Amino acid sequence: MHTVVFSRRIRSFLYPVERSISQGCVRLCDQKSSEGASESSDVSHSQNLKQKEWLQYYHRPANIKPEDTSIILFPGQGAQFVGMGKNLVQLPKVKEMFQYANEILRTDLLKTCLEGPQSKLDQTIHCQPATYVVSLAAMTKLQMDDNELIRNCVATSGFSLGEISALVFGGAMTFEEGLQIVRVRAEAMQKACEKSPGAMASVFLEHNSQLKLAILAAVNYCKTELNMPDVVCNIANYLYADCKVIAGHKQAVKFIEDHAEHFRIRRVKRLPVSGAFHTALMQSATKPLSNTISRLSNLKVPVIPVVSAVDVRPYGSVESVKRKLVLQVVRPVRWEQTLHALYIRPPDATFPVTVEPGPGRQLGAMLRMVNLKAYKNYRSIPV
Repeated sequence: MHTVVFSRRIRSFLYPVERSISQGCVRLCDQKSSEGASESSDVSHSQNLKQKEWLQYYHRPANIKPEDTSIILFPGQGAQFVGMGKNLVQLPKVKEMFQYANEILRTDLLKTCLEGPQSKLDQTIHCQPATYVVSLAAMTKLQMDDNELIRNCVATSGFSLGEISALVFGGAMTFEEGLQIVRVRAEAMQKACEKSPGAMASVFLEHNSQLKLAILAAVNYCKTELNMPDVVCNIANYLYADCKVIAGHKQAVKFIEDHAEHFRIRRVKRLPVSGAFHTALMQSATKPLSNTISRLSNLKVPVIPVVSAVDVRPYGSVESVKRKLVLQVVRPVRWEQTLHALYIRPPDATFPVTVEPGPGRQLGAMLRMVNLKAYKNYRSIPV
């Protein structure tokens, strides 16, 4: 087990973690935490899938070469930018989508997308429905430009909010039903941010970084030094091997920022959000979301595999749709693991085309870090 030398002050925040101290060194004993025992353990189950197991993640259209199939990945909150939608709004169907969204949301969503300002678009109540509508509008354009990529899609997934877009594309719900869920989700998460303010930060790691030890130290610092009884701090997004997003109480995130070098963390970059998404601080958002989803009586099992980043498994029932869409608000986004599951193949296999519809190219950038061979067949849809 890797040995890391810490200052006495940092060591004091490692209680009550089981440990042994020898010559000023702290050795974490083997233990299972809520996030797993090591930085790499979370991806091992998907990396070790046997061939017959990875077949469950996508179907095979008859007489179609693997390289002519597609996997579609939908972006989430954070990809939005002022001007998105300008390449799509001339399409009649896209106009109808925005008109319907304006009626449901009681705001001019298209104007916010096209004109901003960015500060308004970045607000959770605006950026979630905006990203949702623009992503599915991009699919309308793809249908016109290259419908074969839609017909030959073998699997889909989405990052956080994007999972709802993926379920709509996969036939589990209608655009209108998805928008209802997104509206309530955005409003509930915004209120949760106001009720329980938090912080998020991207953490860039080295091969010997001790992020989970840093999280344990941050939690214990907040408890012992700041007298905070219930401290939240955990990995909220697994992006790729060298990058995670942490989230929780501001004091805990700041502790990790201030002491990054002690845990051999290369860099910490605070994200411009006011809440700790995908943590227990979002718990108050689950009830209104659950109530809304439970009232939707026409949900269906997806017609193509939609892999959830909650548990890295395809949605297999209507009940799983209802359950996991609520869970994802307070659970980590296991995106790195999801990509491993989607793209694991025998050594001589070819990869499908990967399409990212919607704003930004962030999912493509992460795919490049996780699977370079798969990334070579990546394309985005300008919005």
